[in-house]
Amino acid sequence: MTFDDIFDGRKVMAILRGLAPAETVEVATALWDAGVNVLEVPIATPDAVASLRAAAAAADERGLRVGAGTVITAEQVRAAADADAQYTVAPGLDLAVLAASQSAGMPHLPGVGSATEVQQAWLAGARWLKAFPAAALGPAWISALHGPFPDVRFVATGGLTIATAPGFLAAGARVVALGAAVADPAQRDQIGALL
Repeated sequence: MTFDDIFDGRKVMAILRGLAPAETVEVATALWDAGVNVLEVPIATPDAVASLRAAAAAADERGLRVGAGTVITAEQVRAAADADAQYTVAPGLDLAVLAASQSAGMPHLPGVGSATEVQQAWLAGARWLKAFPAAALGPAWISALHGPFPDVRFVATGGLTIATAPGFLAAGARVVALGAAVADPAQRDQIGALL
């Protein structure tokens, strides 16, 4: 499995951060019902692994996949695999974490915020990269980086809203990741417009 399979035809990834397991499943179910089929549950703290595990079990019942986010150590890669995550996501680029995730059979989406990081990730074989923090980088950053790296596929993440997400897609991001926006029921109801 690769990110080409995970993101196939999908423009939106939801990030469910800081929710209890039952609430994670409840919000995930609402998003799946709305057509958002790519979810990330960050595991920056050990107690968040239970929410990831609950979401992964619920996703499996629907034939969907859930990834682990904020994976910055090899120990977190192991925790993600033990919780049945299908992929890992990181805020930054760490080649050891990339290798650990790939060794565990999970594709890894590293965060990048400079041309140097994009180049390092590309040389390590990563073709899907998380542009982070996207709101600070801006849509023009994605357009500019496509010049020297035309085959890199960006997932714009960090500070996006329903209103700003279309600008990143227009600039060449393949996927936009929404965190706070999906936690806000008013914005969550507008996600259909992005799909």
